[in-house]
Amino acid sequence: MQRFAEGDRVRIDIPDKTDPDHDRWHDTLGTVVAVREDDAGVETGDERDGVEYRVEGDGGESMWFRWRDVRPAGGR
Repeated sequence: MQRFAEGDRVRIDIPDKTDPDHDRWHDTLGTVVAVREDDAGVETGDERDGVEYRVEGDGGESMWFRWRDVRPAGGR
């Protein structure tokens, strides 16, 4: 179940301040540059976990994220 597609503008939302990616990525705007599926949804029982989004931040750096850390950009 894909929430986003390549080219979508998104905001990274990592509310857990102890997450090692929080300082670098939380509240960062970017663009989805790739989408891939894996079997994580089978493992967790939540089909949304089976999709990862590669987000390129406006600064040029990119990283893979799961659905729970990606939100619509919201016009920002």
